[in-house]
Order: sequence, then structure tokens, then C-alpha cells
Amino acid sequence: MLWLRALQDFVYCESQIAENVCKGNGWLYKMLDTALSLSPRFRIVAATGGVALSVLISDIEGASKIFDKAVESFPNDWQILYYAAYHAIYEEKNKEKAAGYLVRAARNGGKDWFYSLAVRLYTDAGQRELGLSVYKDLKDSKINPGLLDRMSQKLGLPKEQ
Repeated sequence: MLWLRALQDFVYCESQIAENVCKGNGWLYKMLDTALSLSPRFRIVAATGGVALSVLISDIEGASKIFDKAVESFPNDWQILYYAAYHAIYEEKNKEKAAGYLVRAARNGGKDWFYSLAVRLYTDAGQRELGLSVYKDLKDSKINPGLLDRMSQKLGLPKEQ
């Protein structure tokens, strides 16, 4: 019932703090958070709640909490991990967190290019060793050699003969 009620007012902002920006942890966040607390395996709430909070009403703080809860409930769902990574990059400005989500997403059915982006994000976040670890794990796999080359360049590795 909470989900159905939330759907009716997905764009409701009870306290606007700037144009197109709502006060964090508002009404929609509370509805979605309660729905996920009562039913943590309710995938549609987990997959769309954070996106709705972030994109529709700019409740970045609430969206971050919903994404964290969604990833906890669905740790191997590549789409949820990808959405959470996108949010971590652009809204939280947390490249290391985003990179971790992208690696997990790629390992669970996501696109191979997620690895390349993760390597870049780890490197940009000052975590080159984590990026190098991802690269080494993939080096002997059947991943596209072009992606491996891009990862190698992002890591500043010498060209192999």
C-alpha cells in the first residue's frame, strides 16, 4: 500500500530549498524507506526509488540512503548496482564507491565496459592499486582485448609486445 501511495505523488516535494531541489529525507523518501524496511525484497521499490528521489525531486540524501538499502537487499542485481554507481559518481561525488559498484555490476551480468570505467574511477580517486587489481583479475579472462588496452592506458602501464 505504501508503494501505491508513493506512486501517486512521485514528484511531491514537501519542502523546496531551491529550484528543483527538495529538502533531504522528505515525504517520498520516508514512504520508500518504510516500504523497503517492511519488504526488503520488493525489487521495484529498490530499483526505482533512488532514481525517483534523485532525478524527480533532487532529494540526493534520501536517494543515497535508498540506493544503499537497495544494494544491501539486492547485492547481485547488476541494474541496481549500476544505478547506485551512477548516483555515487554524479550526486555523491564518490568515485571509489561508484567503482566498487561497477565492478560488482559487471561481475553479475552488466556490460564489460563497466570494468574500464571502474578502473578509471579508482585511478581518479587515488586508488590505483584497486584499479590494477581489477585489471589483473581480467587479464587472463575472455574480455574484449580493446577494453584491456584502455584499462592498461588508464593505469599508465607500458604497452605489451
